[in-house]
Amino acid sequence: MTTVIEAVRLPDPYPYYATLVAERPLAFDTGLGAWVACDAAVVRAVLAADCLRVRPAAEPVPGGIVGTPAGDVFGDLVRMTDGPLQQRLKSVVVEALGHVDPAHTARLAAERTRECLAAGGHPPYEELMFAVPARVVAALCGLDRGLGAEAARLTGDFVQCIPASAGPEQYRTASRAAARLRELLGPGIEKGEDGTGLLAELVRAAQRASWPRTAALLANAVGFLSQTFDATAGLIGNSLLALARGAEPPATRAAAEALVREVARHDAPVQNTRRFAAEPFCHDGVEIAPGEQVLVVLAAANRDPAVNPDPHAFRPGRQAPAVFTFGAAAHRCPGESLAVAVAAAVLTELLTAGADLAKLPAQPAYRPLANARIPVL
Repeated sequence: MTTVIEAVRLPDPYPYYATLVAERPLAFDTGLGAWVACDAAVVRAVLAADCLRVRPAAEPVPGGIVGTPAGDVFGDLVRMTDGPLQQRLKSVVVEALGHVDPAHTARLAAERTRECLAAGGHPPYEELMFAVPARVVAALCGLDRGLGAEAARLTGDFVQCIPASAGPEQYRTASRAAARLRELLGPGIEKGEDGTGLLAELVRAAQRASWPRTAALLANAVGFLSQTFDATAGLIGNSLLALARGAEPPATRAAAEALVREVARHDAPVQNTRRFAAEPFCHDGVEIAPGEQVLVVLAAANRDPAVNPDPHAFRPGRQAPAVFTFGAAAHRCPGESLAVAVAAAVLTELLTAGADLAKLPAQPAYRPLANARIPVL
């Protein structure tokens, strides 16, 4: 029998998700030892609940990286923390990202994509999916091309500490990467308001908010890189598959972005996330007790017919779709526009270069991840 975790890697998990939405919108899964939230109403309520946290109360940082550079970074990421301090710091992060010009971001992504394609031959899809977004963010943070390539490699190493399945070797690799990433990004933070680019905007936003801790700013500078990694790779890969399966190739940047946004709903790169109950949570007669966890199936809620009519149709340009892929409430991802701009630029450059997307596998394998749907191309 399929599980919610196994579904992430299925060729088509969406009929299974539709059954969960219709029959088990909020139910306890004994195999997972967790509640599973699937329909839009439940997912929206879970994501908005202050009593449901992104980390277990007893383990705010994974035990294997406590006291290491990776643990220091992890413990300050707005993505991985809750409460008033998190909201204060997130407002700083959101303000800084608000100064990033999507058009400039798209130009950087187009340049890095052309560089990847310059060697000719079969398009290096894995590099386009993973390295290009990281190099773009590195450039926004003031790292030149050489350091940007190193930052991209290190980002892949750092994110190894995030899955619950990570072990000692992944933790050691992530800690080495975190230490080096802080070395690379530290000068940009130290320049402060006299610098340029995303890190300077982060420092200026922190000063306006009277935020005192430089270490937290540096951690979230690493977070700019790490949070683009799997999610944007999946967004690019699933967009390529949408085109390979017959979606109309976009003729303009706006059309490319509309296609990518519909992919984010229709074939979400981030399929699920978790919440941990710090206090009782009640919804529609169901009570989740402190210490229990909730697996939030974002991809199922995206296709809930109660919020998206004809949800299984791929339809770029939907009017006001409900999209849960980027989260909601306190932990809504502030990098949505950045991710869409990068993915759309990669697609546009590939199409301009004449890439034959029909040669992509009709039913690719997917990376063995518990929450990210990333095709192997």
